[in-house]
Amino acid sequence: MSGSPMVTMPVGVIVERAKGSSRWGGYIWRPTTVLAGQPDTPPWTTLADDGERTTFYAGPATVELHRSETANYRDNLASGSPSLWVVLSGTSSEPPYALYLVTADPAEGEGMTAAGNNIVEPVPMPDVVRDTIAAFVAEHHVEEVFVKRKRDRANPESLGRRPPATPRNER
Repeated sequence: MSGSPMVTMPVGVIVERAKGSSRWGGYIWRPTTVLAGQPDTPPWTTLADDGERTTFYAGPATVELHRSETANYRDNLASGSPSLWVVLSGTSSEPPYALYLVTADPAEGEGMTAAGNNIVEPVPMPDVVRDTIAAFVAEHHVEEVFVKRKRDRANPESLGRRPPATPRNER
């Protein structure tokens, strides 16, 4: 996205680690919840552990809203289950993932899957975040009319004609 965001919203992210179902799987990590606001909890604090699943507060993030992306936000809100996309990127230390990004733009979230090493999951959008995004879209969205470009007609004179080929031995 280009330019600075017009609105920023602080959020916190909850992540779950579950034991894998295979003996080679290790753990499965996935974001589960985005909190409206940022609690005064240090990143990667364990919130719950039942032996099979451990829940962590992964840390704070900021959702940025850009005027150029209002169509994507509008589509997200109209989907019936508005989501925020949480991106975790791999690290070479513990914990094995770092909170990289939280976005309300589905296209940006999908684009983050291209790296292949990221965990990208949509999680339900908190009501207060949804209301802020809806107000932002209502204020800043401008519907752009699609105009199909018309081709110029080809000028037969500009195509040019090639002179007849001459045999190689006559050159």
